[in-house]
Amino acid sequence: MKHTRTRGAHHLQESPEYPDKSVGLELLRRIITMQKIVIFFMTVTSFYNLLGAEALRVGSKAPDVLSVDHSGEPIDLGHALNEGTTLVFFYPKAMTPGCTKQACSLRDGWDELKDREVKVYGVSSDTAETQLAFKNRHELPFTLVADRDKTVAKAFGKSRWSRQAYLFRDGVLVWRDLSASTGKQMSDVIEALDALAENR
Repeated sequence: MKHTRTRGAHHLQESPEYPDKSVGLELLRRIITMQKIVIFFMTVTSFYNLLGAEALRVGSKAPDVLSVDHSGEPIDLGHALNEGTTLVFFYPKAMTPGCTKQACSLRDGWDELKDREVKVYGVSSDTAETQLAFKNRHELPFTLVADRDKTVAKAFGKSRWSRQAYLFRDGVLVWRDLSASTGKQMSDVIEALDALAENR
């Protein structure tokens, strides 16, 4: 009886009704390979979409865009950009170290910006409540824009996590920095204003 059971078990292992393990391993390898290919193409597509988002060029007219400020009130940013000299700076996320340095550098140079009659708007995709808390915590003297639906970012051709700065004069873009600084944001802006003053 024992010998019979052994033969039966041996017979079952060799039966064609049970697939070879190598077939299952090969199928698993193919699935993993396909997953890698899909991930690769998704990554490449995202990269080219990022490149395709072209930022405003110097000489472009200010975008006509509406949004919400730190108090939750509507703001016509397009109208604001059409009068005088205006700085719009984008930061990825309120309360983070780099964004705090960027905003505070402009706060610390606020008196000089006022003397030069420069209006300032800070923009991120944070909520109005977060923007208000950010403004109050660091005593930021300028308006913050809560670009939750990314309307402003899209109008400027800006990707979500990039840090940028733009200067407009009477509705025309006269300077831009597509890789804006953090602690040196103020000095970069002053340098640009001086250069623009010399070329007038």
